[in-house]
Amino acid sequence: MTLQRLGAATGGFVRILAVCIPVLMLGGIAHAEHDEPSAGAKGMPGAMGTMEYKPADWKGNVTTYWKDTDGVDPGVAGCHIGVTQNGEPNGRFFGEACLDDRILVESNPGANAIHPHTNDLGHPDRFDCNAWCVGAKKAKGGVCKAVSGPSPCAASARCECN
Repeated sequence: MTLQRLGAATGGFVRILAVCIPVLMLGGIAHAEHDEPSAGAKGMPGAMGTMEYKPADWKGNVTTYWKDTDGVDPGVAGCHIGVTQNGEPNGRFFGEACLDDRILVESNPGANAIHPHTNDLGHPDRFDCNAWCVGAKKAKGGVCKAVSGPSPCAASARCECN
């Protein structure tokens, strides 16, 4: 499903995503779901597999470099920061996001690990927040919640357990 169709179906998802993921907003996102979680999410409760993101400012057939502030931690709002291969910030960034009130888009891999995005495409994990909260935190349940992000991301998201 394209972001435009998803936005129309959810009545405003595009506006929420534009706040949560400024670099990936509007018509530039393409995603495909994958059955396997990333290495960092493998075996974690609620891990649903990865998805592919093509940012609105897609750089084309080049390898770009990124680091993630929180690693794979659905309970913490993270920021994915574009960097040079040597780790210098390059002005690109995006926060984690909610696909709906249950599903969190969680960037990876480990915290502050500089890693490549081949063809400038990211592969964040998707987490079912209810399953993560029940399995990892022994909570009654949980939801995906949009929250303030760590710098430079003004907005991000996390799983909130109850």
